[in-house]
Amino acid sequence: METTAMHIANGIVDGPVSAVFAVLAVVALAICVRKARNDLDERLAPMAGLVAAFIFAVQMLNFQVLPGVSGHLLGGTLAVILVGPWVGALCVSTVLIVQCLLFADGGLTALGLNITNMALLGTAAGYLLVVALLRFLPKTPTGLGTTALIASIVSVVVASQGFVLEYALGGTTDLSLPVISGTMAGVHILIGIGEGLIAATTVVTVAKVRPDLVYALRRFRKPATISEVGVNA
Repeated sequence: METTAMHIANGIVDGPVSAVFAVLAVVALAICVRKARNDLDERLAPMAGLVAAFIFAVQMLNFQVLPGVSGHLLGGTLAVILVGPWVGALCVSTVLIVQCLLFADGGLTALGLNITNMALLGTAAGYLLVVALLRFLPKTPTGLGTTALIASIVSVVVASQGFVLEYALGGTTDLSLPVISGTMAGVHILIGIGEGLIAATTVVTVAKVRPDLVYALRRFRKPATISEVGVNA
Protein backbone atom coordinates (compact mmCIF):
# COMPACT_ATOMS: atom_id res chain seq x y z
CA MET A 1 0.00 0.00 0.00
CA GLU A 2 1.34 3.42 -0.94
CA THR A 3 1.81 5.82 1.94
CA THR A 4 1.51 9.59 1.57
CA ALA A 5 3.05 11.65 4.36
CA MET A 6 5.03 14.85 4.68
CA HIS A 7 8.49 13.27 4.54
CA ILE A 8 10.27 14.00 1.26
CA ALA A 9 12.55 11.31 -0.14
CA ASN A 10 15.88 11.80 -1.89
CA GLY A 11 15.62 12.88 -5.52
CA ILE A 12 12.15 14.42 -5.43
CA VAL A 13 13.66 17.93 -5.36
CA ASP A 14 16.99 18.57 -7.10
CA GLY A 15 20.31 19.08 -5.35
CA PRO A 16 20.72 22.87 -5.60
CA VAL A 17 17.26 23.63 -4.21
CA SER A 18 17.70 21.01 -1.48
CA ALA A 19 21.02 22.63 -0.54
CA VAL A 20 19.47 26.10 -0.33
CA PHE A 21 16.75 24.86 2.01
CA ALA A 22 19.33 22.96 4.07
CA VAL A 23 21.19 26.23 4.66
CA LEU A 24 17.90 27.98 5.43
CA ALA A 25 17.00 25.27 7.97
CA VAL A 26 20.40 25.51 9.69
CA VAL A 27 20.16 29.30 10.00
CA ALA A 28 16.57 29.15 11.27
CA LEU A 29 17.40 26.46 13.82
CA ALA A 30 20.38 28.48 15.05
CA ILE A 31 17.98 31.38 15.67
CA CYS A 32 15.60 29.01 17.47
CA VAL A 33 18.40 27.78 19.73
CA ARG A 34 19.30 31.36 20.65
CA LYS A 35 15.68 32.36 21.32
CA ALA A 36 14.90 29.14 23.18
CA ARG A 37 17.46 29.96 25.87
CA ASN A 38 15.18 32.71 27.11
CA ASP A 39 12.23 30.31 27.45
CA LEU A 40 13.89 27.28 29.00
CA ASP A 41 13.45 26.96 32.74
CA GLU A 42 12.98 24.16 35.27
CA ARG A 43 9.46 23.50 33.95
CA LEU A 44 9.99 23.88 30.21
CA ALA A 45 13.18 21.83 29.85
CA PRO A 46 11.72 18.47 30.95
CA MET A 47 8.46 19.27 29.15
CA ALA A 48 10.40 19.76 25.90
CA GLY A 49 11.86 16.28 26.26
CA LEU A 50 8.43 14.78 26.82
CA VAL A 51 6.98 16.65 23.83
CA ALA A 52 9.76 15.44 21.53
CA ALA A 53 9.31 11.86 22.75
CA PHE A 54 5.53 12.06 22.27
CA ILE A 55 5.84 13.48 18.74
CA PHE A 56 8.38 10.81 17.85
CA ALA A 57 6.07 8.05 19.11
CA VAL A 58 2.93 9.25 17.34
CA GLN A 59 4.77 9.97 14.08
CA MET A 60 5.66 6.29 13.97
CA LEU A 61 1.96 5.46 13.82
CA ASN A 62 0.26 5.97 10.48
CA PHE A 63 -3.52 6.39 10.29
CA GLN A 64 -5.63 5.66 7.24
CA VAL A 65 -6.95 8.71 5.37
CA LEU A 66 -8.15 7.22 2.08
CA PRO A 67 -7.62 3.85 0.36
CA GLY A 68 -3.89 3.70 -0.28
CA VAL A 69 -3.23 6.96 1.55
CA SER A 70 -2.14 7.37 5.16
CA GLY A 71 -0.60 10.12 7.24
CA HIS A 72 0.79 10.87 10.67
CA LEU A 73 0.97 13.61 13.26
CA LEU A 74 3.37 16.44 12.41
CA GLY A 75 3.30 17.91 15.91
CA GLY A 76 4.02 21.59 15.26
CA THR A 77 0.88 23.04 16.85
CA LEU A 78 0.99 20.62 19.77
CA ALA A 79 4.60 21.62 20.42
CA VAL A 80 4.04 25.39 20.32
CA ILE A 81 1.08 25.20 22.68
CA LEU A 82 3.00 23.16 25.24
CA VAL A 83 6.55 24.54 24.94
CA GLY A 84 6.40 27.63 22.69
CA PRO A 85 7.49 28.33 19.11
CA TRP A 86 11.28 28.30 19.50
CA VAL A 87 11.56 25.17 21.63
CA GLY A 88 8.70 23.59 19.67
CA ALA A 89 10.54 23.98 16.36
CA LEU A 90 13.63 22.39 17.93
CA CYS A 91 11.57 19.47 19.25
CA VAL A 92 10.08 18.71 15.83
CA SER A 93 13.48 19.13 14.14
CA THR A 94 15.08 16.70 16.57
CA VAL A 95 12.43 14.11 15.79
CA LEU A 96 12.92 14.56 12.03
CA ILE A 97 16.70 14.23 12.30
CA VAL A 98 16.46 11.04 14.38
CA GLN A 99 13.89 9.54 12.01
CA CYS A 100 16.04 10.36 8.99
CA LEU A 101 19.32 9.03 10.39
CA LEU A 102 18.04 5.95 12.22
CA PHE A 103 14.95 4.92 10.26
CA ALA A 104 15.58 6.41 6.78
CA ASP A 105 12.22 8.19 7.09
CA GLY A 106 12.80 11.05 4.68
CA GLY A 107 15.92 11.41 2.55
CA LEU A 108 19.17 12.72 3.97
CA THR A 109 19.57 15.21 1.12
CA ALA A 110 15.96 16.29 1.73
CA LEU A 111 16.39 16.81 5.46
CA GLY A 112 16.52 20.59 5.08
CA LEU A 113 13.31 20.48 3.04
CA ASN A 114 11.52 18.38 5.63
CA ILE A 115 12.69 20.54 8.52
CA THR A 116 11.61 23.67 6.66
CA ASN A 117 8.13 22.31 6.01
CA MET A 118 7.30 20.50 9.23
CA ALA A 119 9.46 22.11 11.91
CA LEU A 120 9.54 25.69 10.62
CA LEU A 121 6.51 26.42 8.42
CA GLY A 122 4.15 24.13 10.30
CA THR A 123 5.26 25.40 13.69
CA ALA A 124 5.16 29.07 12.64
CA ALA A 125 1.67 28.75 11.15
CA GLY A 126 0.45 26.92 14.22
CA TYR A 127 1.87 29.51 16.60
CA LEU A 128 0.45 32.49 14.70
CA LEU A 129 -3.00 30.89 14.74
CA VAL A 130 -2.73 30.05 18.44
CA VAL A 131 -1.88 33.68 19.19
CA ALA A 132 -4.79 34.94 17.07
CA LEU A 133 -7.38 32.45 18.34
CA LEU A 134 -6.54 32.90 22.02
CA ARG A 135 -7.37 36.59 21.68
CA PHE A 136 -11.01 35.58 21.26
CA LEU A 137 -11.43 32.08 22.68
CA PRO A 138 -11.48 31.49 26.45
CA LYS A 139 -8.10 30.63 27.93
CA THR A 140 -9.39 27.41 29.47
CA PRO A 141 -8.79 23.75 28.58
CA THR A 142 -11.88 23.84 26.35
CA GLY A 143 -10.74 26.98 24.54
CA LEU A 144 -7.23 25.58 24.26
CA GLY A 145 -8.54 22.36 22.76
CA THR A 146 -10.56 24.25 20.16
CA THR A 147 -7.49 26.33 19.35
CA ALA A 148 -5.35 23.21 18.98
CA LEU A 149 -7.86 21.61 16.62
CA ILE A 150 -8.18 24.61 14.29
CA ALA A 151 -4.49 25.54 14.32
CA SER A 152 -3.43 21.94 13.68
CA ILE A 153 -5.56 21.63 10.55
CA VAL A 154 -4.30 24.89 9.07
CA SER A 155 -0.65 24.31 10.01
CA VAL A 156 -0.59 20.87 8.40
CA VAL A 157 -1.99 22.27 5.15
CA VAL A 158 0.53 25.14 5.21
CA ALA A 159 3.37 22.65 5.71
CA SER A 160 2.12 20.60 2.75
CA GLN A 161 2.16 23.67 0.52
CA GLY A 162 5.79 24.24 1.50
CA PHE A 163 6.56 21.09 -0.47
CA VAL A 164 4.63 22.49 -3.45
CA LEU A 165 6.85 25.59 -3.43
CA GLU A 166 10.00 23.49 -3.16
CA TYR A 167 8.82 21.25 -5.99
CA ALA A 168 8.05 24.29 -8.13
CA LEU A 169 11.64 25.48 -7.63
CA GLY A 170 13.40 22.16 -8.15
CA GLY A 171 11.05 19.28 -8.89
CA THR A 172 12.66 16.45 -10.82
CA THR A 173 9.55 15.31 -12.72
CA ASP A 174 7.01 17.08 -14.91
CA LEU A 175 3.95 16.95 -12.71
CA SER A 176 1.28 19.66 -12.79
CA LEU A 177 1.75 22.10 -9.91
CA PRO A 178 -1.99 22.85 -9.56
CA VAL A 179 -2.67 19.12 -9.35
CA ILE A 180 0.09 18.60 -6.78
CA SER A 181 -1.10 21.56 -4.72
CA GLY A 182 -4.73 20.46 -4.77
CA THR A 183 -3.91 16.86 -3.96
CA MET A 184 -1.57 17.77 -1.12
CA ALA A 185 -4.08 20.23 0.35
CA GLY A 186 -6.99 17.81 0.12
CA VAL A 187 -5.14 14.90 1.70
CA HIS A 188 -3.56 17.03 4.41
CA ILE A 189 -6.84 18.60 5.45
CA LEU A 190 -7.90 15.09 6.43
CA ILE A 191 -4.53 14.43 8.06
CA GLY A 192 -4.88 17.77 9.88
CA ILE A 193 -8.24 16.76 11.32
CA GLY A 194 -6.65 13.62 12.75
CA GLU A 195 -3.74 15.60 14.10
CA GLY A 196 -6.06 18.24 15.52
CA LEU A 197 -8.05 15.67 17.48
CA ILE A 198 -4.87 14.17 18.93
CA ALA A 199 -3.40 17.59 19.75
CA ALA A 200 -6.64 18.86 21.29
CA THR A 201 -7.01 15.78 23.49
CA THR A 202 -3.40 16.04 24.64
CA VAL A 203 -3.36 19.75 25.48
CA VAL A 204 -6.75 19.62 27.22
CA THR A 205 -5.51 16.77 29.41
CA VAL A 206 -2.30 18.59 30.33
CA ALA A 207 -4.13 21.90 30.89
CA LYS A 208 -6.58 20.31 33.31
CA VAL A 209 -3.91 18.49 35.32
CA ARG A 210 -0.96 20.92 35.18
CA PRO A 211 -1.92 24.25 33.55
CA ASP A 212 1.37 25.73 34.78
CA LEU A 213 3.20 23.48 32.29
CA VAL A 214 1.31 24.79 29.25
CA TYR A 215 3.30 27.53 27.51
CA ALA A 216 0.25 29.04 25.80
CA LEU A 217 -1.54 29.57 29.10
CA ARG A 218 1.51 31.06 30.78
CA ARG A 219 2.22 33.28 27.78
CA PHE A 220 -1.28 34.63 27.17
CA ARG A 221 -2.81 34.60 30.62
CA LYS A 222 -1.87 36.40 33.81
CA PRO A 223 0.05 34.09 36.17
CA ALA A 224 -2.33 34.86 39.05
CA THR A 225 -5.26 33.28 37.23
CA ILE A 226 -3.60 30.21 35.73
CA SER A 227 -4.70 28.04 38.67
CA GLU A 228 -8.32 28.81 37.85
CA VAL A 229 -8.17 27.19 34.42
CA GLY A 230 -9.26 23.74 35.55
CA VAL A 231 -12.22 25.21 37.44
CA ASN A 232 -13.45 27.41 34.60
CA ALA A 233 -13.31 24.74 31.85
